[in-house]
Amino acid sequence: MPGREDMPSTLRRSPKEAQDTWVKAHDSAVDQYGEGERAHRTAFSALKHRFEKVGDHWQRKAGGRKGPSDEQAAKSTPQSRRSPSRTAEGVDAKASKKHLYDVARSLDIGGRSTMTKDELVDAIKKANRRKTAKARR
Repeated sequence: MPGREDMPSTLRRSPKEAQDTWVKAHDSAVDQYGEGERAHRTAFSALKHRFEKVGDHWQRKAGGRKGPSDEQAAKSTPQSRRSPSRTAEGVDAKASKKHLYDVARSLDIGGRSTMTKDELVDAIKKANRRKTAKARR
């Protein structure tokens, strides 16, 4: 199964359900589009509908909320992806400020109580990058 072989390390540290979601979407995309970046983008887009990146792994979105986690993941056609917008790197940017605050607290992000929603998203992205890099060492 190509998806299991190509699975990113952040997914290898994630629940089986997240891994299965990514693999199923990836393998389907490989069948339709061929191996490569497009298959990976498709798989991540599917993953972001039910999961969000927290630290060095993916976990189910809180409250069972479903849907794309950012504007880029919401784009459904290859045509609309030609001019990519800024991504939230797996952070559920459409979540409530309270949820983002709770994620920031779990990642021990300082100054979170005075941050705006956009600042929380950026701080979580930065913390996620640090934790992922540390886990890969």
